[in-house]
Amino acid sequence: MGYIVSWSGGKDSCLACYEAMRQGYQVSHLVNFISKEYRRVSFHGTEARLVQLQSYSLGIPLLQQETSWEDYEPAFKEAVRSLLPEGAEGMVFGDIYLEEHKAWVERVCEELDIKALEPLWGRSPEEVLKTFINSGFEAVVVSAQADLIDPEWVGQSVSPLFLEYLKGKNIDICGENSEYHTLVAGGPIFSKRIRLVKTDRVLRDNRWFLDTLSYSLED
Repeated sequence: MGYIVSWSGGKDSCLACYEAMRQGYQVSHLVNFISKEYRRVSFHGTEARLVQLQSYSLGIPLLQQETSWEDYEPAFKEAVRSLLPEGAEGMVFGDIYLEEHKAWVERVCEELDIKALEPLWGRSPEEVLKTFINSGFEAVVVSAQADLIDPEWVGQSVSPLFLEYLKGKNIDICGENSEYHTLVAGGPIFSKRIRLVKTDRVLRDNRWFLDTLSYSLED
């Protein structure tokens, strides 16, 4: 019996997965949703292929499904249901404090007759980010609200320096309100590291996105 991880490719879902594994839960699959229009993770802007590389490096099977905002919940349920015959008993989420997110998760999991696991719930955002960094994970900022985060941080590492920058901006440290999003490039549960060799910043709808032009996998 295993647990499915709701996987965005970013730091919170990764840390939730890591914490669940440390608590003895067996992770059987990652589930990831990308937009039909762009084939990227919604809001994050992460390309589908980079999430596939994460799955490969983690050694955990990935179910990646296209969806739109309008049909997200039916698509979510369909994807999770397809894994239930393989013995999944619950699902891991990376929520920290947004009650409406937790309420949605609990309702949907109850309807699917599986357990909802929230390893990060109730922690302070600063504690979550510090735990992520101190655990040895590497991540890159891949999108950010243009009116909140200076563009030079897009493409930079999630580091103690970035944490101090966020503390001075009077915004959520973990970006729970979509202030910024990340791509995890490596860490203690990854066998290989994703190196973004060539990138470009693109401004779209008041958000900066990091376009990955080339990349490599390193041991």
